[in-house]
Amino acid sequence: MRRVQLSAEDKDLLVKEADWGKNVAPQMADIFYDYLGRDEEMNAILNAKEGRIHRLRETFTEWFHEMFTGIDGWSKAYADSRWKIGLVHVRIGIGPQHVVPAMAVVVTAVRQQLRRDQKSEALSDALSKICMIDLAFIEQAHAQVLSEALFKETGWTQALFQRLIAKGAETV
Repeated sequence: MRRVQLSAEDKDLLVKEADWGKNVAPQMADIFYDYLGRDEEMNAILNAKEGRIHRLRETFTEWFHEMFTGIDGWSKAYADSRWKIGLVHVRIGIGPQHVVPAMAVVVTAVRQQLRRDQKSEALSDALSKICMIDLAFIEQAHAQVLSEALFKETGWTQALFQRLIAKGAETV
């Protein structure tokens, strides 16, 4: 929260607008999954199991509303929930190349809906911050699972891994 400068005022505004968030969540889920469904790789993942897309839409709707409520004031339960979402993304093969652009689509769609509903710019900013927090959890889960698997398979340490990344980045 500190990194994205989510303030107490932002949280208060989100909670105040939680009903609005709950009402627009299904529409945002439609936009999100329509976007992802146009990607061949993502479409295969989304429809790999019977009923998965339906369950994901329900989960998205819940996730979207929870950005407004914070579950527990954006504390441990919220963080745990977002971490688990990140792990599910990793488990079913949804990588950063899918998540980041899809989150951008959500942020844009939310901003457009906020304007149509004549909601404040402050609410738009608060939601953007929350989306970035949630995106960070998803990305961190991906990075952690990847690095832990690499450490286990190779016997590398965190320090060696960081040196290799730094050296590799010098050559790019």
